[in-house]
Amino acid sequence: MNRNELKQLAILFLNLGTIAFGGPAAHIAMMRREVVERRAWMSEERFLDLLGATNLIPGPNSTEMAIHIGHERAGFPGLLVAGACFILPATFIVFLSAWIYVTYGTLPQLAGLLYGIKPVVLAIVIQAIFQLGKTAIKSWELAIIAVVSFLLSWFWNNEIVILLGSGLLMLAYRFDWRNRGKTLLSVPMILGMTTPAGSIGSTVGIGLLPIFLFFLKVGAVLFGSGYVLLAFLQSELVNHYGWLTQQQLLDAIVVGQITPGPVFTTATFIGYLLAGPPGAFWATLGIFLPAFIFVGLSAPFIPRLRNSKLAARFLDGVNASALALMGVVTCQLLTTAVVDISSSVLLVASLVAVFFFRLNTAWLCLVGGLAGILLYR
Repeated sequence: MNRNELKQLAILFLNLGTIAFGGPAAHIAMMRREVVERRAWMSEERFLDLLGATNLIPGPNSTEMAIHIGHERAGFPGLLVAGACFILPATFIVFLSAWIYVTYGTLPQLAGLLYGIKPVVLAIVIQAIFQLGKTAIKSWELAIIAVVSFLLSWFWNNEIVILLGSGLLMLAYRFDWRNRGKTLLSVPMILGMTTPAGSIGSTVGIGLLPIFLFFLKVGAVLFGSGYVLLAFLQSELVNHYGWLTQQQLLDAIVVGQITPGPVFTTATFIGYLLAGPPGAFWATLGIFLPAFIFVGLSAPFIPRLRNSKLAARFLDGVNASALALMGVVTCQLLTTAVVDISSSVLLVASLVAVFFFRLNTAWLCLVGGLAGILLYR
């Protein structure tokens, strides 16, 4: 175990966990910029493989990507350090927001800060898609898969089906039917990595154990973005269990969206509302614990998948599709990040900065946030 590598991971992911606004696509773009471009810890192809594997397991994508990078860099200790350091800053900020909310009945106002940071984040995502696309889209078949995945995701929100379908389509297209008996042996190994964990039974009451078990279930079975999380929590916590009011849930989601780091730290806020600081701790542990387990189990298989011709084709299809899904999120971000002339200027300036200068993402976000505070009306 190299302590210097663990220190580097801790510094990087504490930094990203503090300044990574904008949701999973933005977080992943920032990680790519830091670990592929600035530090050269891995190649574009390796990063894409980790991204593809991340999209095929339940849980918070950007957190799982951080955990994968930590494992790649420093093994099991790196897995723990990178994941924990990415989660902790956001958890602390959300915990503080929950305390303010419960104590004073209001939320911190961050409108100006977000106004300036959103165009910067959007520029970072666009540059990541452009760079990753040069590696992921390496044939006309993959280009078609990317376009079709984009359209399907735009009109039909079922990410895991689109990703799996893309991988299987590449398998079918390049399948060696003459040697099908040998190659089919690899298919169960591929599909076995994508089976979500079973659902836990309904909880009773609002003790610490029911809170932990509920959020453990969420982290173990939930695919998709923060919007999918919102729908799930609405169905379970408001409609089924009656633990929260509609307004409390909306406030919790707002906090998860306006604070940096993983959107799943919404669980920290909800846990605090339900049972104070202990509830916040157990809810946070529950929702993130499956991510560490899933990545720890799947990470050793990724090099083997890339070394297998059959599995590599599957990964190529998944990677092209994952890139298309990032494109859809980018279009959605565009409608909220660019709302007037000032934000348009911030976006153009940010695009110039990320495409032509290798600036640290922390400085970019800091400058964007300060500009937003000055320009926001």
